[in-house]
Amino acid sequence: MRMTTVMVAMICLASQMISVASQPGTSGQVANNDAFDLIIRHGTVIDGTGVAPAKADVAIAGRHIVRIGDLSGMAARREINATGLYVAPGFINLHSHASPAALATAENMLTQGVTTELINADGGGGTDIGEQLAQVASGGLALNIGAYIGFNSAWSSVVGEVDRRPAAEDIARMREILTANLERGAWGVSAGLDYKPAYYATTEEVVEVVKAAQPYRTNFTNHDRITPETKYSSRAGIAETIGIGARAGLLPVITHMKVQGHEQGTASTLLALMRDATNRGNYTAADVYPYVAGQTGLGALLVPGWAQDGGREQMLERFKDASTRSRIVTAVEEAMTARFGGPAGVFLPATRRELVDVMKEFGVGPGEAVLRLLETENQAAILRFGVEPDVVKILQHPTSSIACDCGASLPPRGSHPRNYGTYPRVLGRYVRESKALTWQEAVRKMTLLPAVTVGMVDRGAIAVGMVADVTIFDPATVIDRATYEEPTLLSEGIRYVLVNGVSAVQDGKVTGERGGQVLRRSKNMASRPMPSFGQHVVSANGTIERADDGTPVTVTMDVATREGARRATGVLRIAKGLDVVLTAREFGMVQTAPGWGTLTAVGRTPAGVAHAVHVVVEQSDPWREGRVPSVMVAVEGLLEARGRADVRIR
Repeated sequence: MRMTTVMVAMICLASQMISVASQPGTSGQVANNDAFDLIIRHGTVIDGTGVAPAKADVAIAGRHIVRIGDLSGMAARREINATGLYVAPGFINLHSHASPAALATAENMLTQGVTTELINADGGGGTDIGEQLAQVASGGLALNIGAYIGFNSAWSSVVGEVDRRPAAEDIARMREILTANLERGAWGVSAGLDYKPAYYATTEEVVEVVKAAQPYRTNFTNHDRITPETKYSSRAGIAETIGIGARAGLLPVITHMKVQGHEQGTASTLLALMRDATNRGNYTAADVYPYVAGQTGLGALLVPGWAQDGGREQMLERFKDASTRSRIVTAVEEAMTARFGGPAGVFLPATRRELVDVMKEFGVGPGEAVLRLLETENQAAILRFGVEPDVVKILQHPTSSIACDCGASLPPRGSHPRNYGTYPRVLGRYVRESKALTWQEAVRKMTLLPAVTVGMVDRGAIAVGMVADVTIFDPATVIDRATYEEPTLLSEGIRYVLVNGVSAVQDGKVTGERGGQVLRRSKNMASRPMPSFGQHVVSANGTIERADDGTPVTVTMDVATREGARRATGVLRIAKGLDVVLTAREFGMVQTAPGWGTLTAVGRTPAGVAHAVHVVVEQSDPWREGRVPSVMVAVEGLLEARGRADVRIR
């Protein structure tokens, strides 16, 4: 029998021991060996890895999953009867435009099963995510929130709204903005190169700025730039995103991937670009939502870049010149035809009117109608870009996550049905009804795949030691109800949702609990492909280093997984000096990438109190002098430490 082994022998960690604060009402501990806070009984577990569903009970203590299996002989303070239901990890939305005012309730997202959102998509947000996250969390969070740092925000704050070439000091300042926010815990660099003024940046300038993030081993997620110079080609835009990621040393993510307008029907060709890049060694991912129309500002993707130079007021001034206006009208109509099939592809959700009806009212053509509407207000538009067969192929691609291009919102802001229906729509329409995806593949694309794409190590799977973000749904009834005409109808079939072990949805209704947290990425959390279970060996021998109080923290670990297995077995011991702090024999997942590995576990103190543990092993740690091997260990409620170790990974 072939084995995968993770062995860390007598690793003495040099970092200061840091107390990990518990959340209110969630100690992270189990006072008695068999007394849990919650047991989810009789459900079918879809664990997020893509393996077939299996019957199992799931026990939760505090914020973590602590046991999985037949728990019929064990007790809990509370139980959920999941008979006939599927138990999955909480869904992770990689592309969030959440309204801060809605994050305390997040009804539209929780009733889709979403437990984590990453804001600042498409390059937006502030240039200090520490301050931004503190503000959005100040009223409490119903779900977890993390943030990207936006290239667009950095560009506009330094270069401004005008089309000009940045000086060397401008490039340096933008790089500083990115690295400062990666230090603050950003989950990657997002961009929307289709939006002005970032649209004005050359590919070379984008690469020069974002490669500052390369040491962080993170991702570059981009709304592709579709230009008249490429005849509005999605293929060219996707190729640019892949090229920027590869040249900058970042994992490229093609965000809300689509095949637009005149290129409809060519999804296979575009997906081949991703496969070819991955085969060249530049792993490429994507995210996708299950609709053939998107939503953005009416003029954002229609009015040409040169007409938007300098911002909205400058654009409106250009509208006043007759000859310039004529040029803009022509350009708007060309973009509308190439990208959205003409005026029939434009719907105005605020007034629930088609652009063709506005044209009839004004007695003008489509381009002139758009300009007249923009002169009145900067309103939103739903733009019909695609065809169903392309959406299905992108959904099926193995490295595409499900993301909604939406976020926590309050009516009537949710003017696209994706705000209320994305995840149940995939489960109901593309799994149960059309069988385009299996249950386990759809859940993988909503959970572990997005988690590893951005570098998470303790979410995205139902496994011992993972954080208890859990979504329980009814496979027979889960479905979306929101439509373009009634976009704020809540989805059905999401029965229970836990956020950090706190009940957020009970019997299909939001509870009002605010169990969400701000999530920050550490520098040892690497963006990576899905783990290939049972394919790697990680071993380490420690070098004695001393903690601040002079006492070495020692980790002894000998853990193995059988090939293809998701759970590990073995022993993990943590000691301070000669005193054993914790021993673990209950393990979750071992995940590996080249030169890197992580695992989760639940261990117990000599007094029998349980604590969740996660470990990250680095063969060549870029954040330690000399890039020496290192190990990081975090024990919930007890300590966090990292330090040098002799590590082998193969």
